[in-house]
Amino acid sequence: MTDLDTLLARLRDTPAMAAKCAIQQPARHFGAAPGHDRYALPGDDTAAIRCGDQYQLLAIEGMLPAFVEQAPWFAGWSAVMANISDITAMGGRATAVVNAYWHNEAAAADEVLAGIRAACEAYGLLLAGGHTSVAPGNPTALAVAITGWARSLLSTWHVAPGQTLATVVDLDGQWHGDAPYWKAFEHCTPARLRSKLDVIPRLAEAGLLLAAKDISNAGLLGTLLMLLEPTGCGARVHLDHLPRPADGDLERWLQAFPSYGFVFTLAPEHLAVVQAAFAFEGLHCVGIGQIDDSACLHVARDGESRPFWNLAEQPFTGFTQPHKEH
Repeated sequence: MTDLDTLLARLRDTPAMAAKCAIQQPARHFGAAPGHDRYALPGDDTAAIRCGDQYQLLAIEGMLPAFVEQAPWFAGWSAVMANISDITAMGGRATAVVNAYWHNEAAAADEVLAGIRAACEAYGLLLAGGHTSVAPGNPTALAVAITGWARSLLSTWHVAPGQTLATVVDLDGQWHGDAPYWKAFEHCTPARLRSKLDVIPRLAEAGLLLAAKDISNAGLLGTLLMLLEPTGCGARVHLDHLPRPADGDLERWLQAFPSYGFVFTLAPEHLAVVQAAFAFEGLHCVGIGQIDDSACLHVARDGESRPFWNLAEQPFTGFTQPHKEH
């Protein structure tokens, strides 16, 4: 088994982590916003715009061009699925998507759109239109935008010391070949897909969750850094507690982009009822640590603990509040 120092060094040096650090460049163009306006700016999984007693949610996902070229149907599906996860992580429910794609082959472009349409039908979304360009010499590119709504918002701005850190995943799935994608949507009915997602907004509306993020292509630890960075908090995460596939290699699992996987914070006294709600849907939820005020993500395994990233010394995405608001 890889020692903890080597494991963490490898995880810091992945292309996905470097891609998240590159977000610091556009982050410089956004300032801080007071009150509810801060929810409309980058830092969360979606923008959240106050509309009466609810929030309108808005997000967009772009797919890697190589992914679109190699697996056009799955890229279309994944673009919708990733957007839905972003809406869900905000405590919301998705309603509609639009897309923009470029391609140089009509048959492959049809596969992209077929994947988008299949995901919309499975998750109950309206495919409202978009922009299409299919012509010789075009690149293979895809972006999908989504809208939704939330009554009770889950936001990284709500993270504070003393909260329990937890994760939930759907382990009823399989790897997508050698890629870091864990697919838990195949052989699952649309009704089951939707009921599993709806647990999170229901828990948010019951006041049982505080903040959440879906586990992205930066893996669990990269996602945790994005959860912590806006408020400058830190955390200690215990890898021994992670739910993972029975035959899952830990290093690979820590880099996984699961089709259903979230991290969230909550009051310690609410963990048991939250776990029961997820278990009812066949989902695995465990407490993996605690939020503190250190601005550092510490990782523990087999009785050892190491600092993974100090946000006070090294920004991650750059989306942070100049002064903590706890």
